[in-house]
Amino acid sequence: MLTTLSIKNYALIEDIQMNLQPGFTIITGETGAGKSIMLGALSLLLGKRADFSAIRDPEKKCVIEGTFNIAAYDLKSLFAAEDLDFETQTIIRREILPSGKSRAFINDTPANLSSLQVLGDRLLDIHSQHETLSLGDNEYQFLVIDSLAGNAEKLRSYQESLKELKRLQKQLQYLKEEQAQATKEYDYNLFLLTELQQAKLTPGMQEELEERYEELSNVEQLTEQLGSAVNYIQQEEIGAAAALREARNNLQKISTISATYQQLYERLQSVNIELDDIATELESSLEKVEANPEELAKINDKLQVLYNLQKKHMVSTVTELKEIEEELAQKVSVSENAEEEIGKAEKAISAQQEVLRKQAAEIHASRKAIIPKFIKEIETILADLGMPNAQLKIELEKQNDFFPNGQDRLSWLLSANKGGSFNDIKKAASGGELSRIMLAVKSILATYSKLPTIIFDEIDTG
Repeated sequence: MLTTLSIKNYALIEDIQMNLQPGFTIITGETGAGKSIMLGALSLLLGKRADFSAIRDPEKKCVIEGTFNIAAYDLKSLFAAEDLDFETQTIIRREILPSGKSRAFINDTPANLSSLQVLGDRLLDIHSQHETLSLGDNEYQFLVIDSLAGNAEKLRSYQESLKELKRLQKQLQYLKEEQAQATKEYDYNLFLLTELQQAKLTPGMQEELEERYEELSNVEQLTEQLGSAVNYIQQEEIGAAAALREARNNLQKISTISATYQQLYERLQSVNIELDDIATELESSLEKVEANPEELAKINDKLQVLYNLQKKHMVSTVTELKEIEEELAQKVSVSENAEEEIGKAEKAISAQQEVLRKQAAEIHASRKAIIPKFIKEIETILADLGMPNAQLKIELEKQNDFFPNGQDRLSWLLSANKGGSFNDIKKAASGGELSRIMLAVKSILATYSKLPTIIFDEIDTG
């Protein structure tokens, strides 16, 4: 529990020291006396961000320090997790420097705000003036029941599973949208793919076809020119081969006179051999040249198919057409396999929903078990607070849908007077009755959570 509180140079407070005893302490004062300032100082010990404007004298540092006796509370593991030294008399200190910087210490060890917040949640609870209104908030009602039922870990696991379910549902939605788009384009894509596949595209085929087309289109010219070339090389008297042979023979006769003539002879001999090879190839080519209108027509048809495909797909090579063919094959495959993928996704969703149902059932069971005890305790406390006839009814109904906190609908109903009907608590309770109920709820929560200190700001409103 909080045993001492020291506040220096904060807002209206120059320097106060408070020593608190076990039990109930009441601090009274008219509006503006400084009660809320004390709560603001305590909030800094709980990890609230510092505001430099709250310093009373900006030339001096502001120091807020609280001492907590935590011997009766099992907090050693929390200190170890935050890498802090454990002391049964724990001192938390917060300093706001004139420079505007803020520092925090736990047992004189520097600490960050997150450590203050984690520790503060276990040491102190401040009930604000307007928190009573949250009794009518369904989220707060769940929070109370789940805190008493110890559902924190169950809810964490459930929410992780719910997150996974939403991911799977999003994936299914994506697959269905993809399928719808693919189905819309499937027939056209299949037509384009079939068209490309029928063309039997292979690397280099366009160049080969174009070359063969040129040959077959120019048979007459090839025959004439190749024949002339062969004649010019091989004519007996005036052919190039005969002339070269004569020149070679002449050089042979003088090749022994010097190395220069020998080299010229050898070079001419090489030319002679090369010319004979050329003549042989020309004759071979001439023999192959033959008009073939049928083949020419077939090649022309194939080339027209290629040119039309290139024009349709706005490309200029067979390689690019082949890439488009592969892309279309992938799209068609996606369309044809979409049902299988959707089926897998739906099975995964069903399995995940079953996991969630089991987790939600455990949460529902623990809530159902704690509610009668909670109602009994709260009605006992309300009787001591001047509401002897008050009755609380908590309805817990299992739903089919998955909500962030399970599959339950929760309603807090109140009958404030004897023989009165039950109605929603925020409609049935007056301001003063809400304050009493909140005091009872906080009292029960503190008992369950072993919270050392609770501060009520105007809990007696109304």
